[in-house]
Amino acid sequence: MIQIIRLEDDEELDLDSMERSGLIADDIMESAREIVADVGERGDEALTEYTARFDQAAVADFRVSDEALAAAIEQIDEDVAEALDAACESIASFHENDVPSSTFKMAEDGSMVGYKVTPIESVGLYIPGGRASYPSTVLMNAIPAKIAGVDRIVMVTPPDADGSIDPALLYAAYLAGVDEVYTVGGAQAIAALAYGTKSIAKGDKIVGPGNVFVAAAKELVSGIVGTDLQAGPSEVLILADDAADPALIAADMIAQAEHDPLASAYLVCVGGEIIEDVVDQLEKQTAEAPRREIIEAALDENGLIVECSSFDNALRTINGIAPEHLEIMTEQPMELVGYIRNAGAIFVGPWSPVAIGDYVAGPSHTLPTSGTARFSSPLSTWDFVKRTSLISYSYAALLRDFETVTTIAESEGFDAHAQSIRARVEMVEAELDALAGEFDDDDEEDGVEE
Repeated sequence: MIQIIRLEDDEELDLDSMERSGLIADDIMESAREIVADVGERGDEALTEYTARFDQAAVADFRVSDEALAAAIEQIDEDVAEALDAACESIASFHENDVPSSTFKMAEDGSMVGYKVTPIESVGLYIPGGRASYPSTVLMNAIPAKIAGVDRIVMVTPPDADGSIDPALLYAAYLAGVDEVYTVGGAQAIAALAYGTKSIAKGDKIVGPGNVFVAAAKELVSGIVGTDLQAGPSEVLILADDAADPALIAADMIAQAEHDPLASAYLVCVGGEIIEDVVDQLEKQTAEAPRREIIEAALDENGLIVECSSFDNALRTINGIAPEHLEIMTEQPMELVGYIRNAGAIFVGPWSPVAIGDYVAGPSHTLPTSGTARFSSPLSTWDFVKRTSLISYSYAALLRDFETVTTIAESEGFDAHAQSIRARVEMVEAELDALAGEFDDDDEEDGVEE
């Protein structure tokens, strides 16, 4: 049974009791550590053994050949291909308007400061396998990387027992411009992308969701390569008032719950008249859902309805939770958007369910989870570039900042820092003195009197 909490206006939700920690259990971290170290030491030999053990697949060549890729693309369902085409176009259209560029500021004294933006050279993309296939995740991760200018995009994904990959994944990889595809998954795939093997050249950054072993491996190699945020269980929070439709609220909570038994579905409601109807709709729609057992487990363990006495309290509750997905289903939803400080993605109004963002709207569905929306953002082209500071000073600018730099440097005990500035000024002053001396000598030779 879903939990219901009623808050008075001066009450706050106990966030610690929600069990949304992204911490990885010690035993899982240790297992991942062993796998990562083994792949780092033995390379392809270790990959072959782990693929046989965990995926029950005997893979002789991890790379999907161009011929195999072309054959798989021919096998994809035509309707699925057309849908992926449309999604690809929409996602690309959005990210093409958000390409980072270098920026510079020029001062009147000739100095220039700014950032030089450079695409990351090589990115590894992890795509989960197992219970389901996620071609949408390929598009949502690879398209921003391609548009940002990444030279080499490598996709890794666990193979089926016969060593194959779902044709829809390969078609999505083709559409998004993925350069290499490998049939390897789990912590061993992350290690291969980080350290490199004979078959798989190492990359510079790894993105994409995976299970806890994948998350653990990414944490272990972070620093050797760049990684994205650790992906926790998916979650939705719906902000509603009594004008909202209980059936739509329940449908969207169930849509999130069907992801995984660990998924979370929250309703924060101002006014409690619809709560009973929402609970009735949850029971009715769950009973008819194909993934009923998963949904029931998620709602029982991680479902929550919070009744608030005011919008102020509701907004404080939402910003405290910092949900991955936030739907605003109130009478005047746009009026509340400006008050949302912490959310991965905001879906405004009754015609904007999370599923639209999952597949076709444009912004990436790779979002911060477990409250990390307090300090992080959705995946975008910005995740696939790096900024390099650029500083170019004229002598006039150096003189302008001479006293500031030398004073601070000497106060911190870094006399050599101050001297590196002073040496330049002294050098120019010496050159000016020498030139002045030459002019004086010339004047004396010419008999010019002062």
